[in-house]
Amino acid sequence: MKKITFNKHYFFIFLLLFAAEILIAVYLKSGFIRHTFGDFLVVILMYCFVKSFIPIKPIYLAVGVLVFSFIVEFLQLFNTLKFLGLEQNSLANIILGNTFNLSDLVAYTLGTITILITDLKFFSKWNQ
Repeated sequence: MKKITFNKHYFFIFLLLFAAEILIAVYLKSGFIRHTFGDFLVVILMYCFVKSFIPIKPIYLAVGVLVFSFIVEFLQLFNTLKFLGLEQNSLANIILGNTFNLSDLVAYTLGTITILITDLKFFSKWNQ
């Protein structure tokens, strides 16, 4: 099992992306940035958060984040929030979403590919 460590570089990127996601959620109620680019960024945000604490191989983490994102999206398809009685819960709607979109799966995939390539090409020195 990998030892938990703190990587300030990944954590800084996580904080920047978290701030961007909050700004998108608060100020943009529709459009490409809100519905697609936000999904692109969220997988990068999750990747960087995990890499902030766990020194895991980029490919394993990228696949894990992508699978997790797909699971959440497919839970939307099956109306899981309504099943759990959380359809009126604002926080649950923000975190899990409530509408399945195929374009979200594309955004998650492109975000995952982007962070994987970026990590392997530019951030590999942070993993040592």
